[in-house]
Order: sequence, then C-alpha cells, then structure tokens
Amino acid sequence: MNNAVATPAQNTNIHFNETQWLQALFLLADTQSWLQQLQEGLIWQLPVKHRKKLLRKGSYLSSKALAHILERHYYKVPRHPLTGKFTIPIPQIVACIRDACQQPPQLIPCSPHLQRVLDTGTPLGHDTSGNTVTTITVITSTGGEIITAFPGILLPPQDL
Repeated sequence: MNNAVATPAQNTNIHFNETQWLQALFLLADTQSWLQQLQEGLIWQLPVKHRKKLLRKGSYLSSKALAHILERHYYKVPRHPLTGKFTIPIPQIVACIRDACQQPPQLIPCSPHLQRVLDTGTPLGHDTSGNTVTTITVITSTGGEIITAFPGILLPPQDL
C-alpha cells in the first residue's frame, strides 16, 4: 500500500506574462466591484425599512445567500420539499432576517458558524415537520456574512 502524499507540481511556466496577468487581475477586480454595486442596488429595491443594516459587515446579505434562502425556503419555489418554508412575502422575509441579525449570536455545536434566532410572534411559515412557526433562524459566518435563513429552529444534531 502506497501512503505517499502527492505534492503539487511547481509552476514551471517560465513564460509568465505580467502585463496580461495584471490586466486579468484588474478586469476581475472591476467586475467584482460592479457586481457588488448591482447586488447592493438589488437590496435597495426591496420595500423594507432599514435595508442598510443588511449590507453591514456584521450582517451582510449577499444576493447569493438571498437566492439560496428563497430557492430552498420560499413556498413559491417548488424545490427542496423536506425543508421549512416561508409563507410570507419576500420583503417580510428580508425584514425578518434583518431583525434576527440584531439578536446576539449563539454558537452552533460542531460548526464554525453562528446562529441568531428571533421569535416574531406572527406566523412566518412552517418547519420541516409542517408545523406553523413564528421563529426564524439565521446562520452566519463568524465574519457576519449571512449564509442561510429558515423558518423554525435548528435541530440539535441528535434530532436530525
């Protein structure tokens, strides 16, 4: 049995074109800035008060994360049938995410991520068991980027 660890090959490209490389780097940086501006413009179009809170470093909602949340947890998108589903309009979902991000973060066992849980007192949707829930859970990175949000609470690992 060969237990040798493969080491990556050294970059043997002796024809490094610094000019082309810099052009590609600047093009990617400009494109990333442009996409960031488009994403922020998209969030500003939502009819939600205090939208700016969703673009802070402490609770950053990217278009990628919002698309994930809606694809997986919005009742009008018929994918992922065994997940909790929001049954409220998108602006209300975003407002609940914003409000939940004001809650103190809690550690998630066996995960590098944090969760914030908010009980709104009004029905938001249903959990994975089909029960109507008034609670939203928002999962964030330790840096504050919102990863996902769903109606209900995160079940402990033994309950999954």
